[in-house]
Amino acid sequence: MVEIEKLDYHHYLPLFFDGLCDTTHPYDFFARQGIHDMLEHGGMKILPVIPQLIIPIKNALNTRNKQIICTTLKVLQHLVVSADMVGEALVPYYRQILPVLNIFKNVNVNTGDGIDYSQQKRENIGDLIQETLEIFELYGGEDAFINIKYMIPTYESCIYN
Repeated sequence: MVEIEKLDYHHYLPLFFDGLCDTTHPYDFFARQGIHDMLEHGGMKILPVIPQLIIPIKNALNTRNKQIICTTLKVLQHLVVSADMVGEALVPYYRQILPVLNIFKNVNVNTGDGIDYSQQKRENIGDLIQETLEIFELYGGEDAFINIKYMIPTYESCIYN
């Protein structure tokens, strides 16, 4: 009933991020779609809400459910590129976000000479984590790489190499 630009981002965006933990249809769809719509149209309203998003992001990653982690990583990628300074605003929160990514960083499907369609669907968790870390580094400013490297020692820079 209300245009997206007129919504209270401090109320609704954290609410949608809380929905990332849900795997029941249609609630998971509403959470994802609500997040992407708000990030698409939010502009400068997104940056002040970042501190409220950290706990729902951390909770979603701590479920250790691969489907939820993949969805959360895609949302994090969208969040970082959604507005100016969001990537830099996330850097102080890497200590809450990155430990779970360190656990799953090297989880890739080995099918031998078979075909793995998870790459095409962007559901390969190891690749998604690598993509997300690279986006964090690219948009996180000068301190991003040092903080990522501290939390994930095996990460190699996509800028310096």
